Amino acid sequence: MPIRAIVTGGAGFIGSHIADALLARGDEVTVVDNLASGRRERVPEAAGFRQLDIRDGPALRALAEELEPQAVFHLAAQADVRVSVADPGFDADVNVRGTAEVLEAARAVDARVVFSSTGGAIYGEVDIIPSPEPTPCAAMAPYGISKLCGEHYVDLSNRLYGTRHVTLRYGNVYGPRQDPHGEAGVVAIFFGRLVAGERPLIFGDGSQTRDYVYVGDVVRANLAALTYAGSSSVFNVGTGQETSVVDLLAGCQAAAGTALEPEHRPPRLGELQRSALDCSLAERELGWRAEIAMADGLAATLESIR
Repeated sequence: MPIRAIVTGGAGFIGSHIADALLARGDEVTVVDNLASGRRERVPEAAGFRQLDIRDGPALRALAEELEPQAVFHLAAQADVRVSVADPGFDADVNVRGTAEVLEAARAVDARVVFSSTGGAIYGEVDIIPSPEPTPCAAMAPYGISKLCGEHYVDLSNRLYGTRHVTLRYGNVYGPRQDPHGEAGVVAIFFGRLVAGERPLIFGDGSQTRDYVYVGDVVRANLAALTYAGSSSVFNVGTGQETSVVDLLAGCQAAAGTALEPEHRPPRLGELQRSALDCSLAERELGWRAEIAMADGLAATLESIR
């Protein structure tokens, strides 16, 4: 049965893919985005659009009461780690206060929230890799702390009001529509430089690892969370595989047919050395697992950038 859904951050990379998938199912979708980093052209034509900041609680609640959605996919965020280090107050304002306002708007109309969080940035440097959801969190940047705080608000809502909200902790998401300019995912940055014939940049020695998950798999996890009826509320969404920056670049070069020598620069403050997510809980409870092989995901990403 079709539903009405709000997608905050729906003019962004992941949010626009979720909006597309909902529309493809026949759902009614309204995108909420302040366009600080999102792009209006990413909003699907069939979706409604409201240019709105999630920190504007009265406007957000009025919109929810007008639309009466059954679901809110909350992706709007301050997602730049470097910005969070430079201005932790702004990072907290968007990711903590903004999430609290989204939850209140959803509560006004009894809508389920699917909250997009982060895996590696929350867990930090840990001994257990791949890291399961109960891993003690030791975030190394304000961004990880603010997303974890948002998770606590989601959990509080579930305990206090009996809501059934779900949190998804993503690995490093990549795919079409990711911006190769500025602070973006490393896959898009690599391809942006390779396509332009510029040497790719590696910060540190390139041995640091991440769990790279294709955006299409992330979309499927969101749809699975929407109908989840179990008792868990936090799920990792990744592949469970560690891929080093050096190996990722090799995959990007193979897809692009290039062999440009990388330029190494000093490591960045707060960057993790290793990260991968144990997604066995999502497989058991949501019936979800990553399906897109990295070579296929890289090829699709490159095609979109070209």
